[in-house]
Amino acid sequence: MATSGTTVFEKNFKIDDIIDEAYERIGIRGVAGYELKSARRSLNIMFQEWANRGLHYWDVRNNNITLVSGQATYTMFRSTDDGTSDATAVYGVDDVLEASYRNSNVDTPLTKINRSSYQALSNKSSTGQPTQYFVQRFIDKITITLYLTPGSSEAGKFINYYYTKRIEDVGAYTNEADVPYRFVPCMLAGLSYYLALKNAPQRVQELKLLYEDELQRALAEDGSSSSSYITPKTYYPSV
Repeated sequence: MATSGTTVFEKNFKIDDIIDEAYERIGIRGVAGYELKSARRSLNIMFQEWANRGLHYWDVRNNNITLVSGQATYTMFRSTDDGTSDATAVYGVDDVLEASYRNSNVDTPLTKINRSSYQALSNKSSTGQPTQYFVQRFIDKITITLYLTPGSSEAGKFINYYYTKRIEDVGAYTNEADVPYRFVPCMLAGLSYYLALKNAPQRVQELKLLYEDELQRALAEDGSSSSSYITPKTYYPSV
């Protein structure tokens, strides 16, 4: 039996092909001009909506922050168009998931705390090895604030952290979508639903159901498998 021997379909499936497929699903062919622009805008909006659906494991990244003595707060940017000229800046960050203090490749996990816990710390300028961090998510940036504030002995050491990266914009029609192959079916179903809102309102309900079904399958398949063990806590009666 002859087969192609390749697994590159999603790499050759360009934005214009995605748009054509989505329009065909609502019965429209031969789109051009404003229809292409409208579909590209809808695809970008849908990618932003996916960020509200939970964690997408393919967009989890790892990076280091080089610590500076006396500096507690470090900034990452949501957008690649933030106006900074800092060559070391990290872009496209949506949230920080977990972090560790790294000294000579030895990691000490840091505890993520919320705003109220950070606000309750009495002396935020205390210096030493960081043990906790607080993340603030702004419109244009993400900041990570450490406690304790790194001192001179921590300067040059690192905070190693995992973060969620924003899905990249669609861009040119000849680009590929910034999604793994598992999400191609729900991307097409979702764009068809979005286009039906504007072009085929009589099909909105059925396409929405199909989109949600495809998306749930993709989300269930996303991530990495591992074993989980649940052990009940044992209580011993007092004698």
